Amino acid sequence: MNLLELKGVHTHVGAYHILHGVDLAVPAGQVTMLLGRNGAGKTSTLRTLMGLWTASSGTVQFKGEDITKLATPDIASHGIAYVPETMGIFGELSVAENLLLAARSAKRLGDLDAQRLEWLFGLFPALKTFWMHPAGKLSGGQKQMLAIARAMIEPRELLVIDEPSKGLAPAIVQNLITALCELKKTSQTTVLLVEQNFRVAAELGDQVAVMDDGRIVHAGAMRELIEDSSLQQRLLGLSLAAHQ
Repeated sequence: MNLLELKGVHTHVGAYHILHGVDLAVPAGQVTMLLGRNGAGKTSTLRTLMGLWTASSGTVQFKGEDITKLATPDIASHGIAYVPETMGIFGELSVAENLLLAARSAKRLGDLDAQRLEWLFGLFPALKTFWMHPAGKLSGGQKQMLAIARAMIEPRELLVIDEPSKGLAPAIVQNLITALCELKKTSQTTVLLVEQNFRVAAELGDQVAVMDDGRIVHAGAMRELIEDSSLQQRLLGLSLAAHQ
């Protein structure tokens, strides 16, 4: 069953026609990778489904409900969390305060679900270590982990993440892969993840959709793309071997 479906979505930003009829299915309980070259429309697709940009035509459906014209806070209230490429953390606030702001049901730190916090600390131990430190003092990898943890501080049905490994050192990328793999095993959350690092995509993805020029040009099992180097070259201009 598909948790999220985009059907024939076009998006215009000013005079620019950004998305050209995007058809995207995100199956429930799986990790779907959204891949493509720079400028293919991946981030624009995420911004459109989150209501940050409004689709000029087509529909976005979540659990069968049309959310195309909803405001971003209303989309989030359906159980969808978004981690933008910029991460969007509050640098002057502590790690704890950043998490508290994201927890709608909590007004003070003591209201946070202790069991869920411990689960997040298991995924991202650095957050516990730097609990009361300003988030702006964290390393790039730690900030990314905080951004993801903030999206998961309360149960979400869909987690939408934009390029989590961008700009991170290889060792930190591996830590992030490990944490996301553990999230995949221990959570029922469905994930839609944009990623430029094909090695990350190969390790995490169940399904894949590839974009080019504002359209989905390939969709299927991640395993099929991993095993077909000619398809990788044709769709992405790269091969998995080049990333190992």
